[in-house]
Amino acid sequence: MKALIMEAPGRLTVGTRSVPLRAPDEVLLRVRLVGLCGTDLSSFRGKNPLVSYPRVPGHEIAATVEDAGENSDLAQGANVTLLPYKNCGQCASCLQQRPNACEFNQTMGVQRDGALTEYISAPLNKIVRGNLSLKELCLVEPLSIGFHATSRGQLTAKDTVAVLGCGGVGLGAIAAASFAGATTIAMDIDDRKLEIARKAGAQHSINSETQDCHSALRELTNGLGPDVFIEAIGLPQTFRMAVEEVAFTGRVVYIGYAKEPVAYETRWFVQKELDIRGSRNALPGDFRTVVQMLEAKRFPVEDAVSLIVGLNEAPRAIAEWAEKPSAYSKIMVSM
Repeated sequence: MKALIMEAPGRLTVGTRSVPLRAPDEVLLRVRLVGLCGTDLSSFRGKNPLVSYPRVPGHEIAATVEDAGENSDLAQGANVTLLPYKNCGQCASCLQQRPNACEFNQTMGVQRDGALTEYISAPLNKIVRGNLSLKELCLVEPLSIGFHATSRGQLTAKDTVAVLGCGGVGLGAIAAASFAGATTIAMDIDDRKLEIARKAGAQHSINSETQDCHSALRELTNGLGPDVFIEAIGLPQTFRMAVEEVAFTGRVVYIGYAKEPVAYETRWFVQKELDIRGSRNALPGDFRTVVQMLEAKRFPVEDAVSLIVGLNEAPRAIAEWAEKPSAYSKIMVSM
């Protein structure tokens, strides 16, 4: 079967892989759509420390059930998505029922081959169903990352949350905050992404390149700062901004991670008595909540997807994305 293979940083080819054999507890899936995210871009650029080469990328998946075996109620032809994470079950995170943060996690397309092939075989307990289109199913995983971040921030309807970065994951956090009834402030340097963020539920938006973020945030929060600040970019200056701008006794949630050390004014940690939390991957409950939101048509799916290409066009599209990352919001590959 055909597959997109990342042979080395900067080098993608369309090659072949063997059709997988379905284990007794697995489901054979025909891959339909695969979304690309910042992790795939980092791997292509050679800046992802977790990936090894050669690697088949792809972990944002919409697929059709080909063979679910005799012990499943999954119907052949049903469209599904899946949790692309594999956990060990024995580390501290797994023992605390937080397998998303497994010390030995293996995500499809990173530590093991991903979904940019014609067929994959996946454990039955990783399958997620929903009355959704293929495009919507393909968005479930990246949106779930943002939903998990709001969960980590213990977001409630009475909170004001600022989300810095309106890419796919940031949009997920904005949609989650809106779905929870919180007052949401979207922040980005791209007016087009801010427009999509407003359609996803943000009541306010700040262009962090053309506006004074401190003044704008203070004005929108009656001088207090946001109760929750979610950082979805991963730069030293944005890491610091989160701590500086969040309200006293606020919560800071980091989704991305900076690629270099970050120097903090640590007095803010103590004086504000902050809760500072990381957010990694997502849990099954996050996936289910995203499915509910998409079934309720609460997300601008068509606006969020900027390009769909075929498998043979994927190497060129990813190379162009690497040259001009701000030109695309979400790229999907049709199989």
